[in-house]
Amino acid sequence: MAVWDDVVGQDRLTAQLAAAARDADALVTAEHGGERSRPGEQPAPQTSADRSSASQMTHAWLFTGPPGSGRSTAARAFAAALQCVSPDRALGGAPGCGFCDGCHTSLVGTHADVEIVRTDLLSIGVKETRDLVRRSSLSPAGGRWQVIVLEDADRLTEGAGNVLLKAVEEPAPRTVWLLCAPSVEDVLPTIRSRCRHLSLRTPPVAAVADVLVRRDGIEPEAAARAARATQGHIGRARRLATDERARARRAAVLKLPLRTDDIGGCLKAAQELIDAAGEDAKQVAEDVDTKETEELRAALGAAAGTGGRMPRGTAGAMKELQDKQKRRSTRTQRDSLDLALVDLTGFYRDVLALQMGASVPLANDEVRDSIHRIASSSTPERTLRRIEAVIACREALDRNVAPLLAVEAMAVALRAG
Repeated sequence: MAVWDDVVGQDRLTAQLAAAARDADALVTAEHGGERSRPGEQPAPQTSADRSSASQMTHAWLFTGPPGSGRSTAARAFAAALQCVSPDRALGGAPGCGFCDGCHTSLVGTHADVEIVRTDLLSIGVKETRDLVRRSSLSPAGGRWQVIVLEDADRLTEGAGNVLLKAVEEPAPRTVWLLCAPSVEDVLPTIRSRCRHLSLRTPPVAAVADVLVRRDGIEPEAAARAARATQGHIGRARRLATDERARARRAAVLKLPLRTDDIGGCLKAAQELIDAAGEDAKQVAEDVDTKETEELRAALGAAAGTGGRMPRGTAGAMKELQDKQKRRSTRTQRDSLDLALVDLTGFYRDVLALQMGASVPLANDEVRDSIHRIASSSTPERTLRRIEAVIACREALDRNVAPLLAVEAMAVALRAG
């Protein structure tokens, strides 16, 4: 299975990346006098003329696209193709076989020359970015490419973006930056102007359902239902098809439009939405925080049976971990709440489709009766105002408005229409 097989519904993009990977492979071959690079072999310095000769290859790439389009999946696949060491390439095979050690370790995140950076915090700061820049200046251990995949480039602070800019402007000879963000506007203009931009589209529902069946072994009917409900969002579709709790939370969200008949119902529904997001954050904390804390305690030398006492001088490290866990909990709660708002937007999209007589399949076919009820009791104008209220709530959360206040305001606006 080639590395591109998991990049769903992006045929044009994968063709561009495959061409770049071939040019990158030819560049490595040329620098070694016609021989394929071998593990441990250091590359010859790359000149600007070398870069221009590989017309499809460049040192910095920016992958953009809507949530669920597979930005990070495409970046990882490209990283794997750059590290491909399949012997078939000597016979004319394309890089990115998916089976060799270079491809496999790149995809699972254990390759020595592929750094995959993601954050479960609200932002990526200067300290973390400086560490990446130092990493990018190293020669690749395997003799091919040093690849940095930054999955959340949109979360770089302004200071972190300025630190990254210097590395992107003057890259090391064999370093490749792969940045992922929802849109070009989410990245500093000075950085995006130095990257080759690739735009991904929302994958077709049928393609998402197919990959769920093929790769995850999900029943075709359940895969089709999950893909349709998430409108082509690969990650959400997989979670919805495999996680019973996710399905239960989504079902609760889709009942909200029927619970806004009075102010009391609006406020109660808003509180329940916030509580559900908080429960998500609590579950993540239970899964991760305890393990992290125990590992740090052991690393700092806290002996068992000491009544929980820590060695002197370690309080700062524990406080730093607690602050990180608190920030992660905040992001988890916001992400869960945003996901609920996306589902709510999809509900009103279905309502509007019925009101306008559009010949498109309903994303939320399992609540068809509720959709018909809302559609028949309101007008397209009111539905559009309700969609705008949900969007306004998402924007308010982005501006750090208190979540409960933002959701309560939205619920009251949904009632008013």
